[in-house]
Amino acid sequence: MRTLYKNLAWGLLTASTFGAAYAQAPATPVKGGTVTSVVAQEPTSLVSFLDTKTDNRDVSAKITEGLLRYDAKFQPQPLLATSWTVSPDGLQYRFKLREGVKFHDGRDFSSADVRYSFLTQKKQGPRGRITLQNLERVDTPDAHTAVLVLSKPAPFLLKSLSSAELPIVPAHRYGDGDPLSSPNVNAPVGTGPFIFEQWVRGSHVILKRNPNYWRPGVPHVDRVVIRFVRDPAAISAAIETGEADVAQNLALADLGRLLQKPNLKLDASYDAFLNNASFLEFNVENPVLAKPEVRHAIAHAVDRNFIVNNVYYKQAELVNSPIPKVLGAYYDDSQFNYGFDVARANQLLDTAGYPRQANGQRFALKLTYIPGAQFKQSAEYLRSALNRVGIKVDILDGDLPTFLKRAYTSREFDLNLNGLGRLFDPSVGVQRIYWSDGIKNPLIWINASHYNNPQVDNLFRQAAVEVDEAKRAAQFREIQQIVGRDLPVYPIATVPSALRVHSTRVHGLNNSIDLTSGDFSDLWLEASK
Repeated sequence: MRTLYKNLAWGLLTASTFGAAYAQAPATPVKGGTVTSVVAQEPTSLVSFLDTKTDNRDVSAKITEGLLRYDAKFQPQPLLATSWTVSPDGLQYRFKLREGVKFHDGRDFSSADVRYSFLTQKKQGPRGRITLQNLERVDTPDAHTAVLVLSKPAPFLLKSLSSAELPIVPAHRYGDGDPLSSPNVNAPVGTGPFIFEQWVRGSHVILKRNPNYWRPGVPHVDRVVIRFVRDPAAISAAIETGEADVAQNLALADLGRLLQKPNLKLDASYDAFLNNASFLEFNVENPVLAKPEVRHAIAHAVDRNFIVNNVYYKQAELVNSPIPKVLGAYYDDSQFNYGFDVARANQLLDTAGYPRQANGQRFALKLTYIPGAQFKQSAEYLRSALNRVGIKVDILDGDLPTFLKRAYTSREFDLNLNGLGRLFDPSVGVQRIYWSDGIKNPLIWINASHYNNPQVDNLFRQAAVEVDEAKRAAQFREIQQIVGRDLPVYPIATVPSALRVHSTRVHGLNNSIDLTSGDFSDLWLEASK
């Protein structure tokens, strides 16, 4: 077997790797203290085992670990796996597991937990049909060796093994029953630096320091409190008054005022693992929206710069392709040419056979949006923008479960303003946006538009197993050219979900490429002056 990484030193992963924002930190971390973080959305589960929603990931990764973690350049680093090899044909991944690791309930971590976690996620996880679609079995020759055996290559697999993406859960907590009914969903037991202590619904989660963590000397803080506050203005107030040490999802309009305070600092690091973006998804089963020229017209009617400048206060960037620009070898935005042009939008709608009626309207559409202050504001802008070209838009509000039902089950929408992670590889993050398998086998976060193009499906299938990088890049570029013309989904803007304001007393906030889904093991709180 060809050795890729072996016995990499933990020292390769340091706070300095993640930018100059923490370069001025005192050399010696302070032990103890409680860090309070305020976020807007409450998780639906405290382990991202079968639901990788961002809010779930952010808590889960502090409790439950994956096989690997990644530095700022996306190089894999040891976590529950200490070394790994990949066979020359790309069909076997052999992991040497860390010895002496225990779950928070005192049970030993072993290869049986790796096998259960991977096979269950392949069967029921939201990315199981893509990330793990080629996983045939998991061999466990001994307690500290796990071998992933694939039927076909998966060139993205080594980038998918983070704590938030593919967490390793304790098999004994799940047994043979339905994993979604396990007590581990709401009171997780993991191997990570923090132990779950309490979840008060609608209020907060408390995590406490794991005194027996396998990595010596960490975590530094005694306790992490994660509070859920729906009102962005209240989040801003919490960080301003010192009730919180870290604030996420705060009102962007408040940034200027907050950053004038000498005791506060902005962490605007870009999350190159999730690559979150907002998309306008068209329900192509609606006869009106089934016409590409109508979808093109709607794209021309939307001033995306208005959203970037006024909804995200210039803390976002336009997205001109579903594939993230940071994946430069795969990127092609040549067919996403839908500049803001109201005259062109009107012309296309007239040509499509939808002239304005006596009341000035052409037709009406129902718009759903994923919960969040910026998504709500974007939805309100879309209603106004489309009204200018004669399209009446009714906005359907609701909480997250209501949104998910409307978008993926009952399909009670015509336009869907969604936030999706494009992730670290197009086969994992982008394929699901267009994958026709999501029509006959519905799952949340997969193909809400019900787009069905066999050519696109086939290109994604080829790219998912292609080990020649040049060929793979060409396949992804062709996909972008097709979906850019068809436009079942219109990219809008990046979503700065990792944007956080924190006290200058907070150090070591980021220690992995996935930022908010890091484990807080290196987090520490400077003593009050």
